[in-house]
Amino acid sequence: MNQANFHIGELRATIGNNAAHQEHRAGYNGLWSLTYGSSKRNLFVPAYAGLNHEHIFNGESDTPQEIFFEPRHAEMEFRLISENKCELYQPPTPTFQLESWTQFHFLEPHYIDITYRCIARQHTFPHDYIGLFWASYINAPEDKSMYFSGNQKGQNDDLWCQLCTPIHNDKSTVPHKDDTLSLPFREGHRNALFRNISPFRYHTPFYFGLFQQYIWIVMFDRTQGIRFTHSPSGGGTNSLYQTTNPAWDYQFLIPEFQLDQTYQFSMRAILRPRCTREEIMEEYVRWQSEK
Repeated sequence: MNQANFHIGELRATIGNNAAHQEHRAGYNGLWSLTYGSSKRNLFVPAYAGLNHEHIFNGESDTPQEIFFEPRHAEMEFRLISENKCELYQPPTPTFQLESWTQFHFLEPHYIDITYRCIARQHTFPHDYIGLFWASYINAPEDKSMYFSGNQKGQNDDLWCQLCTPIHNDKSTVPHKDDTLSLPFREGHRNALFRNISPFRYHTPFYFGLFQQYIWIVMFDRTQGIRFTHSPSGGGTNSLYQTTNPAWDYQFLIPEFQLDQTYQFSMRAILRPRCTREEIMEEYVRWQSEK
């Protein structure tokens, strides 16, 4: 079993591993599709996915493609737990030897709670950090921007910020305002979204984007290690709408890790009708109080 369909509340979704299925391409694990209510239009590019575990990076190993995109190429098992819960399990990967579990839990009317856990089984990270990256390829939205609460680096006033990078790999990654981690990369390491830092800093750990009459909100249980990332064209082009498909991404960084120790974070994703910024903040505060 490589995937399953879920219909919980207003959400209809397919979650799967790295297998190909019909128009869905191999390697794009995660949320293969997500729609709201009676809408037929997938939030994500149908051939790709959302919340797709794309990279494990260590500042050294970046070739060939099977290493740079190892989570997409390595064995991954889909596990159906119940009618509203499933898990993607990846055994220790061939190069980085990272074992991981990603659990998805659907809650009415429009919530997906996600918990990610990983364990490094061998020391394949010469710079003493583990870099993890997830991509969400959005299906030709009119507004390609990510929005979040933050400001420019060094500015403490809390403002609503809009990030829409002009080209791929240009000032793409937004750290938290207290994030001082500088990741070393070997000379000649390929360029990547996670290497390009924005002048923005987020203050509260959530971002959102607009899609048709809906809003996609991604909230995290922490700021430590979490970074937001944007590309205006990461999901290729859409000939029907004559535009590009942006990527609204995130990272989890683990510095000074220990072998055989579990590291994890939790998040809540929401697809719902558009709402005010005040309502978005209420969603975040309510989730924090529930945990």
